[in-house]
Amino acid sequence: MSPAPAPAPLRFSVLGPVRARRGEELLNTGSPQQRALLAALLLREGRTATAAELIDALWGEEPPSQALAAVRTYASRLRKVLDTGVLVSESGGYAIRGLGEDALDLAAAQELATEAEKARSTGDLCHARDALTRALALWDGEVLAGVPGPYAEAQRVRLQEWRLQLLETRLDMDLEQGCHAEAVSELTALTAEHPLRERLRELLMLALYRSGRQAEALAVYADTRRLLADELGVDPRPGLRELQQRILQADPGLAAPSSPQPEPVAAPVRPAQLPATVPDFTGRASFVTELSQVLASGSEGHVMAVSALAGIGGVGKTTLAVHVAHQCRAAFPDGQLYVDLQGAGSRAAEPETVLGAFLRALGTADSAIPDSLQERSALYRSVLDGRRVLVLLDNARDAAQIRPLLPGTEGCAALVTSRVRMVDLAGAHLVDLDVMSPDEALQLFTKIVGEERVASERKAALDVVAACGFLPLAIRIAASRLAARRTWTVSVLAAKLADERRRLDELQAGDLAVKATFELGYGQLEPAQARAFRLLGLADGPDISLAAAAAVLDLPAEDTEDLLEALVDTSLLESAAPGRYRFHDLVRLYARACAERDEWPPSVGAPPTPFGQWGREAAMSRLLDFYLATAAAVYAIERPGDRLVEHLEEIRYPGLSFEDRHTAQDWLYAEANALLAFVQQCAKGALLRRAVDLLWVAKDLAESGANSKQYEVAAVALRDAADAADDPRSRARALTTLTNVHLVAGRFEQADAEARLAMELAHAADDLAPRCWAANDRGIIALYQGRHPEGEAYLKEAIESFRLDRNLAGEASALCNLSRIHLAMGQSTSAVELAQQGIVIYDRLGHALRGANGRYALGLALTGQGRLDAAVDRLTEALEVFRDSRQRLWEGMTLFRLAEAHLVGHRPAQAAALTEQALAVLRGIGGEWRRGNVLTVLGRALSGLGQPGRAEACWQEALGIFEQLGSPEAADVRLLLTPSATV
Repeated sequence: MSPAPAPAPLRFSVLGPVRARRGEELLNTGSPQQRALLAALLLREGRTATAAELIDALWGEEPPSQALAAVRTYASRLRKVLDTGVLVSESGGYAIRGLGEDALDLAAAQELATEAEKARSTGDLCHARDALTRALALWDGEVLAGVPGPYAEAQRVRLQEWRLQLLETRLDMDLEQGCHAEAVSELTALTAEHPLRERLRELLMLALYRSGRQAEALAVYADTRRLLADELGVDPRPGLRELQQRILQADPGLAAPSSPQPEPVAAPVRPAQLPATVPDFTGRASFVTELSQVLASGSEGHVMAVSALAGIGGVGKTTLAVHVAHQCRAAFPDGQLYVDLQGAGSRAAEPETVLGAFLRALGTADSAIPDSLQERSALYRSVLDGRRVLVLLDNARDAAQIRPLLPGTEGCAALVTSRVRMVDLAGAHLVDLDVMSPDEALQLFTKIVGEERVASERKAALDVVAACGFLPLAIRIAASRLAARRTWTVSVLAAKLADERRRLDELQAGDLAVKATFELGYGQLEPAQARAFRLLGLADGPDISLAAAAAVLDLPAEDTEDLLEALVDTSLLESAAPGRYRFHDLVRLYARACAERDEWPPSVGAPPTPFGQWGREAAMSRLLDFYLATAAAVYAIERPGDRLVEHLEEIRYPGLSFEDRHTAQDWLYAEANALLAFVQQCAKGALLRRAVDLLWVAKDLAESGANSKQYEVAAVALRDAADAADDPRSRARALTTLTNVHLVAGRFEQADAEARLAMELAHAADDLAPRCWAANDRGIIALYQGRHPEGEAYLKEAIESFRLDRNLAGEASALCNLSRIHLAMGQSTSAVELAQQGIVIYDRLGHALRGANGRYALGLALTGQGRLDAAVDRLTEALEVFRDSRQRLWEGMTLFRLAEAHLVGHRPAQAAALTEQALAVLRGIGGEWRRGNVLTVLGRALSGLGQPGRAEACWQEALGIFEQLGSPEAADVRLLLTPSATV
């Protein structure tokens, strides 16, 4: 028989209701007094409590006559429930012993708080904040809920105070990490709950100030001073007063702090066979420290250390390696060996030749040097035995070339540089060297050119190093050219480098040339690798996915990955993340130059190539087809029943398919930057129509916040290209995407102008899709502008057009928008009915995302009818979907509408918290008009909380927004600011 399974461990909680569990089983801990006894013992953390102490804890100064007997009864009952030996009798009292680690939630919270304190003291704020967040999550409502007695009450107060201290510490770290905008919402709710807690007020003032809301920050101080005077008859503490003064003075010290960088650990330098280090060596502090430490471990005799430094040509591998070798020279008193292995060229150095030179340098006579590689390598290791020697193997071709050159004993170390990552070099410490940071690049440029010339043209200097892609070789060449031409200004050089087609030609000086450096690597590629290198450089964008690259190359994903990983190994391509690849900017320019030079379609009658279609145009067309097909699949899975995908341009190359909308959304947002950059690149010729359609089906990116600006730039580029091409169909569709951009940004006059022209062009082109959506957009614009009869007419036209197209999803959208028009016209009953009709259609189609829009409209209509509970339920349902779908604009607006509903229900604290959340979510999206509306409601909520100073600050900011926009809402806000106004 197998042994019986061990019983599940006991776990206890006191940071909420007092509970005991065995595994997942909730144990019966008895009456409130019995739970009070259990809590008293648990909170003593294993120490014995006498009977008298327990009686005092449970009943205080007036215990019942049978108190001692009751304590013994409670203890006996708990023993039967708990494991044997847990509740023990000792010295006339009781104790709980033998609990496992973290068996008590309070102990776990204390451990996490200690962990957070240690992490914060070492500067690891992320770890500290995570530990505190986990500690705070252990609270489950009121501490010791339902437990009677004076001891429980005292512990409740103590633990609640401790929780607030932890919260304040965590919020303080939020501000240190730059999360001030996100902290405002939580701090607003906490100050409403604990109005006399000055530390929370101080944190709120700082968060508001760092969020650019100085007037509100000062209003918090005014409200606090008034409250303390009214309630306690005291002034704010000195820290709060000092913060107010610093805010008034716009003290730069209040800005978000930046963490100081550690100083590089320098090692003494002493030259030997090493090349001289450059006098203007700049930056790379972390790499210098890392490599120095690895090499030092070899010199200390623990193990023979090998560091392999890889990177693109011109990134500064040799410069860094030589600098580090000089830094570590004192640790290797027996010598330093150096060789340039010529691995990037066509004739790499032979290991036998290198070993011969090394053996001579180490004092071996020519007559004693054997002929074969194996014998030379063995003798080399023997000569190095017992010595402390550093070997610098520069510009290696591959691991096979350097293996015979490595020392074999501890005390020695080898430092290798190569364009190839030495993944097959056993035991090596691999380092990938990237380009310089902008600050490092500017420092290098300034050292070569001179401080005086750069100081007067700092912006131009930044443009120069950016055009160089922060590549050290390119920066050195550009700076050297400028230093040699005293009549040039930095701006002249920046202008020369601004032309991408001439940039590589400009980056040469003497025997230094960026193009020549890249040419060495390109010349070693196999034909398939060279073709992949050329074609992948064609597409704009920060990176490219494996699937997109397969479309460019017209190859299966497996073959494409093999080619791309080979390019990564040669450092001509970078692996940005699993399944994503990117070029350095200058390497991309070189790849495009190679494509223009080498990528031609075959001559007439030539046999087909093994790679499918040739030519740059064919590669770009395949990638556009791939993006359009895949984005259309995302649109279709998010919007079932929407027929827009059936109105798109015909494509030849397939895209990806998805099993669920979350996977589809993940793809769209992961590809956003690359996709939008490529759309702009395709705003021409035969690619234009498909590019416009791609932008339309990727419309979720316009509402994402993170990608809204880039989407707008792409939309404007496509509109201009369509205008230049005089193609009514492309113009109508491009204007429809631009209408959506203006709607999201709150620019309603521009949105209406674009939508009006889109409708005219759609009619001229007999293109039903933009006709439908432009009418729908004009209806919602009219709603925002208060032109309700016009809006009703547009939306009825949209409904008819959608029905003509058999587009049920579009019809539901127009019905929900018409619901909002009816609500604005005072027809709340029909508003509810129209929203419900839209929801029925959406639900029948399985349209979760747009179904949330329907519930949003229904929530507004129900609020208008005064059915607040139902309204909050519908809006909360919508909010969950918008958050799940990463629709930031709609998430923020739904939070705002929930705040309105709570305000109508006289719940100002909830309304204030929700509007603060809405402001944080809508930061950078939604436009100033929406922000003005949210600030107006926030002011009303704060006024209801008795914070008139801060309320007025919100209304003043909202008034400024509405006056600048010329919005009619300005009149309503002025009324709120009048002394006699009631909220």
